[in-house]
Amino acid sequence: MVNVGSFIPFLVFIFLIVMAFSIIFSFIPLRLWIAALAAGVRVSLINLVGMRLRRVVPSKVVEPLIKATKAGLELNVNKLEGHYLAGGNVDKVVNALIAAQRANIDLGFEKAAAIDLAGRDVLQAVQMSVNPKVIETPVVAAVAIDGIEVKAKARVTVRANIERLVGGAGEETIIARVGEGVVTTIGSALTHKQILENPDDISRTILKKGLDSGTAFEILSIDIADVDVGKNIGARLQTDQAEADKRIAQAKAEERRAMAVAREQEMKASVQEMRAKVVEAEAEVPKALAQALREGKLGVMDYYTMQNIQSDTQMRGSISKMGSEAEKKGDTNKSK
Repeated sequence: MVNVGSFIPFLVFIFLIVMAFSIIFSFIPLRLWIAALAAGVRVSLINLVGMRLRRVVPSKVVEPLIKATKAGLELNVNKLEGHYLAGGNVDKVVNALIAAQRANIDLGFEKAAAIDLAGRDVLQAVQMSVNPKVIETPVVAAVAIDGIEVKAKARVTVRANIERLVGGAGEETIIARVGEGVVTTIGSALTHKQILENPDDISRTILKKGLDSGTAFEILSIDIADVDVGKNIGARLQTDQAEADKRIAQAKAEERRAMAVAREQEMKASVQEMRAKVVEAEAEVPKALAQALREGKLGVMDYYTMQNIQSDTQMRGSISKMGSEAEKKGDTNKSK
């Protein structure tokens, strides 16, 4: 009868061996080492273990190295590992170097790594050097000298400049400069018809300014995709100016009217004050006459003579007033 207890230590030993090999093969990428060896890339197991210790994913370095070696590039594992540790994309840099080699573009590893670490897509830059990119600007509106608004849209064909990718301005700068050139060209035109008849004037004017200086691109051509007539800005501005002048004139007229009303009120107040003084003076006349009679300076006959003169004067004034009213009525009847 077989003793089962005697197999337990053997099974435990086998389990420990399997676990040990599993840990070793998970820590040492043996498959990757064999693939590199078959591709002619010399990478030692110690180097792969060192990558693990340096927290580098071996496949992120070895597989691009295999690709580069097969493409005929002379790269070593230390450069690729250093770029990976710096935070770069090793695979994209290698792809860019292969694409540059096939297109006869002078691009070294250090330059490609610098472009990648600068935050630019180095592979896309190489592809744009081979196949230029078309950048479409938004609709740009400007006003010609005759006051008519003109709207234009441009398509800018650019090619990446590898030498200026590090530190060069991007697409936003190209769009802004082209928009500025469109506004300048339209604004200097005498009439909007000049732009409609010769839209290529915009392209020629912009290309002469060298808008690609300091950018990561080289402008190949600028084509005006669409030109349209907008609003009559000049007429609207004149209308607004006339409306503003009208409001100013109305405000000045209102100010003059208020001043006239104030002067009229002031004159009425002065007249009332004068009338009050006249009434006050007339109230003093009887007192003066009584005082003169008491003092003997004025006789009774003199007083009656003065009263007769005043009555005669009032009568003459009434007659004159009645004559004036009769003349007015006669003129009115004649007119009828």
